[in-house]
Amino acid sequence: MKKGTKRVLGSLALAAGAFGVASSYLKKNKGMGRKQQRVANKLASVWARPNMVVTFRAELMPGRDREQRTARVKELLPSGRVTLHEVSGEHGQQEFDPVN
Repeated sequence: MKKGTKRVLGSLALAAGAFGVASSYLKKNKGMGRKQQRVANKLASVWARPNMVVTFRAELMPGRDREQRTARVKELLPSGRVTLHEVSGEHGQQEFDPVN
């Protein structure tokens, strides 16, 4: 192969690599906006609020009636879990009966 042909092919390979890096960078930044939007939407639709009454599922507390399984939300944590006034610890949405 001639020296000029090698230079042309080398520069084409370099340009293709640069194009690939640039396109992946742009795709990554474009996806970041969607992720931030999903987080904002998630915060807008929370499943519990402070002072809201929630009831544990019967499977988690067998042998107790509904009044004994009911507690009031103390605080909503950034992770989506809650702390309760009557019960210690953090609890997730899946531990409670759905609101009707």
